[in-house]
Amino acid sequence: MKKSAFFFASLCILCFQSCYGGKKKPAENQEKKIIVGFSQIGAESAWRTCNTASVRDAAQTAGIQLIYENAEQKQENQIKAIRSFIVYQVDVIVFVPIVADGWDTVLREAKDASIPVLVVDRKIHTEDESLYAGVIGTDSEEEGRESARFLQKKFHTGSGKLPKKKYRIFEIRGTEDSSPAIGRAAGFREIIGKDPAFEIIGSESGDFLRSLGKEVMANALKSYKNIDIVYSHNDGMTLGVLDELAEQHIAAGKDICIVSIDAEQAAIDALQQGKLNCVVECNPFLGPQVMELVKKLAAGQKIPMLTHVKETVFEEGTDLSGIAPRGY
Repeated sequence: MKKSAFFFASLCILCFQSCYGGKKKPAENQEKKIIVGFSQIGAESAWRTCNTASVRDAAQTAGIQLIYENAEQKQENQIKAIRSFIVYQVDVIVFVPIVADGWDTVLREAKDASIPVLVVDRKIHTEDESLYAGVIGTDSEEEGRESARFLQKKFHTGSGKLPKKKYRIFEIRGTEDSSPAIGRAAGFREIIGKDPAFEIIGSESGDFLRSLGKEVMANALKSYKNIDIVYSHNDGMTLGVLDELAEQHIAAGKDICIVSIDAEQAAIDALQQGKLNCVVECNPFLGPQVMELVKKLAAGQKIPMLTHVKETVFEEGTDLSGIAPRGY
């Protein structure tokens, strides 16, 4: 009887050890993988494609899971994507807003779900800035100012004296109500508007598309005489301008001074060929900095409300042979 009792007790101990003592405890310092929902506006240009690749590559390098959605240039698609990220309960939402307005409702839904939102590349307007954690991107206003400063330098203006000639500018804007279009127009006018040597004779939207850039330039040549300068909000539209000028046998960069923004490889090549006079960089390589901010947000830390990336101005007459291939 004693042997039976001893055997039963031993068996119970073995079973207890097998069920509990044999299980491995999870590593206490094992980090949970961060999941990010990323809504991109589309793939309308080489710049945008490069920007998307930069975010994707940086996420992979950082070991962050990225759920990617292409909005195909439609705000309703972005709102739908953000709502799907909320349902999925991602750790951080990252999105590039196609326009500046109309985000309050969906961002409030993200805030109610305790999911921080990082706005990338473009800025937004909201009734409550606490609806998003911060913005990282380029300085559109400064890009506009740099474009204007180049023109003052090239045409030796800005002294405040009455000019002997008034230079006539035609502006091709980006997507209506997008923050880059708003900022690039405002920054440009901040300087040009104070210089009596310049006059903006026309301004039309090309929606950041090469095909529309060509179309808008064709219409401008019919509508306005003696266009001295074309100020284009991005390289995609600028390449369309070059297409149209070539068809009209107008010497780009000589008969008409052209200033563009983005610094795609095709624009740098055109600058080297003398077809463009100035290209202001809009840096697409935001991925690494975006992921650093994502890590802080996922850890519950605060980030700056505005982070700008470094950009360069490429001017005619500058030796560009040492510049590394742009990659976009």
